This record gives sequence, structure tokens and C-alpha cells, in this order.
Amino acid sequence: MELTAWRTFVTACQLGSLSAAAAELGYTQSAVSRQIAGLERRLGTPLVERHVRGVRPTPAGEVFRNHALVALKEIDRAVCAVRDVRDGAQRRPLAVGATPSLAAGIVPAAIRRLLDRTGPLGWSLSPGLSAQLHDRVTAGDLDVAVVTDAPPGLPHDPRIERRVLGIDEMVVVLPVGHPAAGRGPVHISALADQTWVEDNDGSATLLRQHAARAGVTTRIDLTAADLPGKVALVATGHAIALIPGVLTCALRTDVTTVTLVDPPTRGIYTITPRHDTHPAATALFDQLVAAFDADQTKPAASLG
Repeated sequence: MELTAWRTFVTACQLGSLSAAAAELGYTQSAVSRQIAGLERRLGTPLVERHVRGVRPTPAGEVFRNHALVALKEIDRAVCAVRDVRDGAQRRPLAVGATPSLAAGIVPAAIRRLLDRTGPLGWSLSPGLSAQLHDRVTAGDLDVAVVTDAPPGLPHDPRIERRVLGIDEMVVVLPVGHPAAGRGPVHISALADQTWVEDNDGSATLLRQHAARAGVTTRIDLTAADLPGKVALVATGHAIALIPGVLTCALRTDVTTVTLVDPPTRGIYTITPRHDTHPAATALFDQLVAAFDADQTKPAASLG
């Protein structure tokens, strides 16, 4: 099969439009239609269905798209590797992913340590939830991802190498001036009647499980789009929230934190592909361990 047609099909699915794919790739719309039709003839089944707003993959098309994405990514990496050898480049850029709380402090600190030891190295950092990052590692988009086992947990995937970094204790973030601020470890029952805000199902599940173990319930009345939005609602006095302990040193100055008695925890891991591992992945893991250990030994910052 023509790889050009594979790329055209994937682009059309991503953009949801034949005309948009044509504009993106520099083809005519009829050329895009012919390429996809040729794929459908070879595979013996429709790959896209047309609707009022454009196109979407059929069930068979979705299966083919997933495999095509992996194949095209590997081809692109092969071409880049050959060009690096041709041009005398020694290392390909390092693509790193991390959950929002880890991307806010631990991971940038580890990359800084890595660059100080290895010298210049192209790199990128993409935030995302653990499940999204896992999928991007398996697809070849990321060389390393720093993820957590917060609910629903991490899948057991033979394509992925998982290494543990440590255990992170969750804390409660409060608006400055909250009565519980500065009280030291508090029992969840003392905060159970508060209004809580959450930004993802994993954190909400940890909070509910922790409260249930203590024999109380918590009211998660507000939902935020992301972690900064959650902290903003706390800062303005609308709610309190459960957040990762690793985020404490990167918080804004108009909130404070309090630790919990027997706090909920989550494991932190790196995941990398078992094959075609980036040469810098092991060195980055070592620096992530060092950055995590350094964060755990820092005295609690006074944020109020």
C-alpha cells in the first residue's frame, strides 16, 4: 500500500474533513478522496463515513487508523534517525510527558539536572493525564512519561517498561486564613462538612476512599477543568481540595496546605517503550529520582 494514502487517511480522520486534509497536505479534495478510496479497495471495507460536517472513521477505519498511527510514527523516527547520522547529530530530541502536578516541578527540575550533566539536548515536555500519556508512549509520541497509579490505576502492558520513582502523599489545599491552616496533620472528619472541588475522577476517588475509611463522607460540589482551575477556586474561597504533595512547592501564594492523618497516597512511575528506548531515558530516570528525593526532604513552605 502507498504510505502517502495512509498519511492522507490519518490526517482526514484527525481533522474530520476531506477538504481540511487536502489543505493540510497540499492536495486537491478529489485526490484525497481517491487515495482513501484506494485504501478501501485494498482492504475490502469502508474506512470513513460521510456526514453533514465532514467525515469520521468507521469501526474498521478506527482500527486501521490506530495501527497506521504507530506505523507512520516509526517511519518518521526512522527517517529522522537516518538524517541524524547523515548530519552528524548524536542524539535525537527527548520527548517527555508528565501529569500536570509533576510537570509543575519535579520533571522540569530533573530535566535541568540532566542538561547540566549531559550538555545541550533537544527536549520537549507535554502534560496529560496518566492514561493519555500511556497511549502516547505506546504510539511512539513520547520517549518517557512520568505518571501515577491514582484510580483507575495503570494498565499492565507488555510493550511498556515501568519503573517506580516513589510514593506521593496527598495534602489538602486551603484558602489563606482558613481555620484549619497551620494546624498540622488533621483528621478528614474535621473537613468533611466543607465544600470540595475536584478536577479529575482519580483525585475524587482518592478523596472519597480516604473519607470512607474514616467513616465520613465529603461533598464534592464543584468541578474544575484542570489543576490550576481547582486551585483558583480554593484561592477565592469557594472550596478546599485534595492535591498531590509534590505540587506544594509550586502553589500560588494565596493558598496554603494542611497534611492529613494517614493521608491517601499514589505511586509515581516512569514508563518507557521496551523497544527503541531513548539513549537519555535511563539518565533522566536517575535525575527524576534525585529531584523527587530532594522535593520530599524540603521543609514545608509557608504559603499563607
